[in-house]
Amino acid sequence: MLAYLQFQQIINVNWAKFQTISESTLRMLANATTQIPGFNSGTSHSTFASSLAIPLTGSMAMGVAIGFMRG
Repeated sequence: MLAYLQFQQIINVNWAKFQTISESTLRMLANATTQIPGFNSGTSHSTFASSLAIPLTGSMAMGVAIGFMRG
């Protein structure tokens, strides 16, 4: 959405700052989830991350496809 709005010259996005903020937010969320009781028991982070990869990628791809179809 942001890339489209920037392409249409409606907004101007500072992508470097956007990346810095999103990385720090994701790092904070990752640290918060490790403190949930029972979250880490029996499941390593790599297994948990790989189990989320397919659903997240699939839903993101579907959202992009629908967005392009709707214009």
